[in-house]
Amino acid sequence: MKDLFSEQSELYQQARPSYPKLMIEALLAQIKTRVHAWDCGAGSGQLTQLLAPYFQDVIATDLSQNQLDQAPRFANVQYLQQAAEHTTFPNQYFDFITVAQAIHWFDFEKFYAEVKRTLKPDGIFAVIGYGLLQLEDIELNQKVIQLYTETLNGFWDAERSYIDEHYQSIPFPFDEIIMPSFQIELAWTGQQLWDYLNTWSAIKHYQKQLNLNPLDRLKQIILSQHTINVSFPILLRVGRLRTLK
Repeated sequence: MKDLFSEQSELYQQARPSYPKLMIEALLAQIKTRVHAWDCGAGSGQLTQLLAPYFQDVIATDLSQNQLDQAPRFANVQYLQQAAEHTTFPNQYFDFITVAQAIHWFDFEKFYAEVKRTLKPDGIFAVIGYGLLQLEDIELNQKVIQLYTETLNGFWDAERSYIDEHYQSIPFPFDEIIMPSFQIELAWTGQQLWDYLNTWSAIKHYQKQLNLNPLDRLKQIILSQHTINVSFPILLRVGRLRTLK
């Protein structure tokens, strides 16, 4: 698993979008018992905090202790620094295992072995993420698309392609549950959009290699915005352990 976000843990916690309640409710409807949940690759707890009210206990893990230190605290949530592929959890322990906006960094085979080992026989596993944002402002949206596809071409890690393919190309060795489509819808200020774009891993790679921030040419137009309607398509793969037939 790669750790690309420790250096910007505080910005990541503040700037990354959260997930809609309707998606959480749809996932909960699939889960028979709500005792133990594992949020893997939890980062600074964007999804963890949404799960906390519904389970007796939630364990959130991440490779980055800096990220976990930014997460909100709850009485029933433990934050543990552990790699996704090697954990200390008991067999058949979790009712629900999820990984949000992180699975593309994992060793799929090793991580899935841990999921299959620690998930209860009737438990649910969910891969969650979000794709490229879309802005209601057509002109600004085109500039962001150009930044993403042209300016940053060659600076994205290879794993980013899994997000561009909406997680449909990841291996998924589970009995899949067909879920509704969801999206994140937000009204951001220009500053919020600026902060979010500055969390992109490709921006960091560009800065380190060329000693320039490719966002600077968009800074004035972005920060002058009062309200920007933003949406993200949600990527969702949900399944159960495969049963032998």
